[in-house]
Amino acid sequence: MAFKPALVVVDVQEDFCPPNGSLAVQEGRDIVPALNALLSLPFVIKIATKDFHPQDHISFASNHAPPNNKPFESMFTIANPHNPGETQETRLWPDHCVQGTKGAELLPELDVSQVHHIVEKGQDRRVEMYSAFADPFTSPNVTHSNLAQLLHEKGVTDVYIAGLAADYCVRFTALDARKEGFNTWVVGDATKAVDPASLPDVRKEYEKVGITIVGKDEAVQRLKDA
Repeated sequence: MAFKPALVVVDVQEDFCPPNGSLAVQEGRDIVPALNALLSLPFVIKIATKDFHPQDHISFASNHAPPNNKPFESMFTIANPHNPGETQETRLWPDHCVQGTKGAELLPELDVSQVHHIVEKGQDRRVEMYSAFADPFTSPNVTHSNLAQLLHEKGVTDVYIAGLAADYCVRFTALDARKEGFNTWVVGDATKAVDPASLPDVRKEYEKVGITIVGKDEAVQRLKDA
C-alpha cells in the first residue's frame, strides 16, 4: 500500500502555553518551530485540533462542590450518560479553552495557513474528551469528532501526531489512531507533557499497541524520501 501520511497537531492553544495559559504546559510554546517544520511537509492532510469547552464542562474544578474541587488534585468519576454502569475517573482541571475566549485560540505563531482542517473537541459538557477522535466511553460512545472520517476519506495509512500534551491529549489521540487501524507515530520532540515523569509509562503503553515515537528529523526525512 502506498505511504499516505497525515499530520495531527494537537491542542496548541493559548491556555496550554506560557506565559498566561490557565493550564500551561511547561515549555509548551517551545515546540512551535518543530511543528511548523512538520506543517511545511507534503502530508496528504494536515489537521489541528482544539479543546473547545463550554463554560459548564464537567472537567472544570470550578463546576464541582468543595472540598473535592481542587484543580490538578481532585478526581471525579464520570458516568456514561447513556449507560450509568460505565464510568471513567478523571482529574479536575482549571477552566481552560472555553469557547469564545482567547485561551481557546491556537497560538498565533503556529503556521495555521498550512492546516487543512481544524477539529474541535470536548464540546459535550457531560464527558471528558482527551482524544481528538472520541470520548473514552464505548458502551455506547457519547460523542466523537469527524477526525476519523477525514483521515479515512483521504486514504491515510500513517498518522503522525504532535502537540500538547504528551501525557494526555496527544497520548489518547495516538491510542485512538491506532485503534482506527492507522500506523501511528508520535513525534516526541514536538510534544511536551503536563507531567514529564509519566512519560516512561506512556511509552510502555505505546509499545504494547505498536505506536512508535520518532524524532522530528526522522519524520521529516521519511516525508522527503517518500
